[in-house]
Amino acid sequence: YILMDFNSLDVLVEHNADERLPPASLTKMMTAYVLAEEINAGRVSETDMVKITENSYSQNPLFAGSSLLYIEPGVDVSIADLQRGIIISSGNDSSVAVAEHIAGTEAVFAEMMNTNAKRLGMTNTHYVNSHGLPDPTHLTTARDLAILARAMINDHPQQYSIYKELEFTFNNIRQYNRNTLLREDPSVDGLKTGHTAEAGYCLVASALRGDMRLIAVVMGTASTKARKNDAASLFNYGFN
Repeated sequence: YILMDFNSLDVLVEHNADERLPPASLTKMMTAYVLAEEINAGRVSETDMVKITENSYSQNPLFAGSSLLYIEPGVDVSIADLQRGIIISSGNDSSVAVAEHIAGTEAVFAEMMNTNAKRLGMTNTHYVNSHGLPDPTHLTTARDLAILARAMINDHPQQYSIYKELEFTFNNIRQYNRNTLLREDPSVDGLKTGHTAEAGYCLVASALRGDMRLIAVVMGTASTKARKNDAASLFNYGFN
């Protein structure tokens, strides 16, 4: 875990913050960051319609049992909906759809993710996909995730505001933001949860109290309750 001050970049407390670990769906923070970069550069628009391929189809066997937006091949879906599918619904299908739309293939998109990680100073991170399903070389650290969270908040405040939305309905399926701190602590306004058997339960969160913003990262906890409580404890420590 790590607790970072957004403004000063001071680390208030950390434990094994540079241990390389599987990030699970925390990966989607970088997918969303790259998308925000492309939108701000004018290469992609939120109104663009994306044709869903078999790779990004929600019934792709790769996605079995995982988080999905439930998109179907041959149907056009807007970037705005896919963006919320990534951030709120944590959809693996929407992540691949965006990756293919931006880069042609997910492999090329992963190169863009790594280029951005290097530029931001995420020295212990390597991405091989847009969604975070397990791969032995797909790794990051708590410190690198704090750096990424800060970049998202600082560089793309408009897109960052999506992270605090509590639910998203697509195709008549309502899904709720898994960051339960959003409902319990009014100072929390993002970011992202993740879970796989390999990664455990992970959470990157940010909270703003007065003019002080903190970023907390916890990885490898045993339950959804543990990741929430650990992040809340870090915030209470830091703000106190």
